[in-house]
Amino acid sequence: MAGRKVLIVYAHQEPKSLNGSLKRVAVEELSKQGCSVTVSDLYAMQFEPRATRNDIVGCLHNSEEFNYGVEAWEAYKRGGLSNDLIEEQKKVQEADLMIFQFPLYWFSMPAIMKGWMDRVLVQGFAHEFPNCYDSGLLKNKLALFSFTTGGSEEMYAKGGISGDIRYLLWPMQHGIMHFCGVKVLAPHICFAPEYVSEEKRKEMLIAWAQRLKTLWKEEPINCSPEWYFK
Repeated sequence: MAGRKVLIVYAHQEPKSLNGSLKRVAVEELSKQGCSVTVSDLYAMQFEPRATRNDIVGCLHNSEEFNYGVEAWEAYKRGGLSNDLIEEQKKVQEADLMIFQFPLYWFSMPAIMKGWMDRVLVQGFAHEFPNCYDSGLLKNKLALFSFTTGGSEEMYAKGGISGDIRYLLWPMQHGIMHFCGVKVLAPHICFAPEYVSEEKRKEMLIAWAQRLKTLWKEEPINCSPEWYFK
């Protein structure tokens, strides 16, 4: 939709991968719609995933005992976070929609993307108890997790050996995004792209492009335990 701003947080090392192609399709299709699209290509940026003392500019709130959560909160309030975090927070603040594009690693997101969550979504910026979940500080935004798996769709079915794929989404969609107030659209999952034909991979890209055409008409999921564990 024209005028909307989209942030794509992308975590894959290879531009020619299916994840790279899914990211490219999203940029192309959303730009065609008149959206302003920004990409944080975490590997290309060599984004630092570790939450350390280096994230705090200037003096610590408590120099005797380092507590990252407290120090990041205090630094945010005084404008004392490192430049890379300020830059990413600005992108988040401006975005109407955040798309997270990644391959599933060990039932979760890659470490570099988890580090982005840990370092960027600090207290004071994304949440501040009791302002969490429906009253989280990012409550006027949408998020969508688009990812690939190694296992097949059957493996991630409710009766499959890996369990229902929705179980894995609970900590990512609910524990991070919903906690910060973000409304979550249904995930876009490409199952086992390495084990299907080239034709099937092309179909995956076409399906993603088609979904993006009507994305702004979609309603968010019901952010409750029932969606994940019913």
